[in-house]
Amino acid sequence: MNENFSILNLYELTTEPDDIPAFYQDLNLVQIMDRVSAKWGRGVRKFYRRPAVSSEEEEYRRTIYRDIKKQSVYDALIAFTDNLKTAHILREEKEKATYPEQKQVWHIREMVSYCDAYEKLEKDLSEAELSSDGMQELLKIIREVLDTEYRNLQKKAGAIFEEIRKLRFILTYDKDRISITLGTLPGEGAYEEMMKEKSGREIKHFHNPFAGEARLLELEYQCIEMIQKKTPELFAKIRAVSTENKDYEKTVLVRFEEEMIFYLSYCTLQREMENEGYAFCTPVRSEDGLMEAEGLFDLALAIANLNTDKEIISNDFRYDKGERFYVLTGPNQGGKTTFARSLGQLVYFTKMGLDVPAKSAIVPYFPDLQTHFSVEESVETGFGKLKEELTRLAPMMYENKRGTFVVINELFTTAASYDALIMGKRVLKHFVELGCMGIYVTHLKELADKQEGIVSLRAMLDENRVQTFEIRRGEAEDTPCAENLVNKHQLTYAQLKERL
Repeated sequence: MNENFSILNLYELTTEPDDIPAFYQDLNLVQIMDRVSAKWGRGVRKFYRRPAVSSEEEEYRRTIYRDIKKQSVYDALIAFTDNLKTAHILREEKEKATYPEQKQVWHIREMVSYCDAYEKLEKDLSEAELSSDGMQELLKIIREVLDTEYRNLQKKAGAIFEEIRKLRFILTYDKDRISITLGTLPGEGAYEEMMKEKSGREIKHFHNPFAGEARLLELEYQCIEMIQKKTPELFAKIRAVSTENKDYEKTVLVRFEEEMIFYLSYCTLQREMENEGYAFCTPVRSEDGLMEAEGLFDLALAIANLNTDKEIISNDFRYDKGERFYVLTGPNQGGKTTFARSLGQLVYFTKMGLDVPAKSAIVPYFPDLQTHFSVEESVETGFGKLKEELTRLAPMMYENKRGTFVVINELFTTAASYDALIMGKRVLKHFVELGCMGIYVTHLKELADKQEGIVSLRAMLDENRVQTFEIRRGEAEDTPCAENLVNKHQLTYAQLKERL
């Protein structure tokens, strides 16, 4: 059995991810993670900081996710997580217990529940059609653990727990003395049954006074000690099974339990969004550098507007052969930043081995994703906006990472136009020479002039000069929104003349 098996990583993970990457904030991935972790817990977030480290690992994850999306597999894993929660609740009760014997019984119950969960999962996955190497290997490991250990443990612990459940005793209080006798009184049964018999009717909402907190009272523990003296063989078996199987969980399966939540959390989110009419697809890996998508949208924006009537505009794009960078210009509030974010999200979710928010997509392998969005002046550092931008941009350029995807949004906006143009061209030239692809959102349409591999895009206006939030190829107009802004604020020549 491969102890290092993972449904996320083809290679052994040597270090945990550090701080949240800068592109998380820039691409609004934090909002997506908030949505995911609200249902699945904050622990799932760390897995979204582990992109695939190779194109092979991307494809490995994609095939696993393709299996998990199948209804039968998804249902099996959801049921497994529910069954696993039962075992975890029993573990929590064990941790809260104060007496050794009580801890041992909770541990036995936990083991039975845990083994039952894997027994059911193995059955469900065996009946599903698994096509990925990863899921087939997982099923093989589960079967091996069940055959060699868990079924035997399940049988042994289950038998002991059944003995505990069948244990009956009579507690007699007489003249300030308590005595315990094994067995039951003639004709007596469970407490609820006795009350039903005495009252002559069925009590549907009856609270058993003996089914209180897990924490034992001193009197209860003294009773247990007395019972233990009367049934030493049973308690010896309880101690033996509990002690011998203290660390019964397998590292490889614990890893699977954690990593499985990553896939399930995204699959659940995807299903919710698809039910709202949004399209997702499995990206096709490009071998020749081609990159394109149809119906691409900003997932974070779509989530933020789920309970509104706002329409989320999707866009199509294509990098033709030899094209490396888009320079996107156009009116303010025209959808430029949203489109740039959607491109970044496309690359990110592709690197994670998941489906992407688009109708169709072809994406090459990028070793890394880098972003730089406009920032406000920092009160803490005392830097101006330009210096803040340069401080963050410098490491991106000094690292000289080749072949990455770069998203730059509104850089050098506080610099003079001439200076911003010179610096912008140098930034573009640097990344293009490193074989990077990306997008540069700017108010300087001249950035796209006569530069090899640079393509001009513009945010479109309709016939009334109103933003459509659609992005198309072509140079931006010199005054894209001037006319509708003048009309909006009643600043036409005739209106000014009338007021003056």
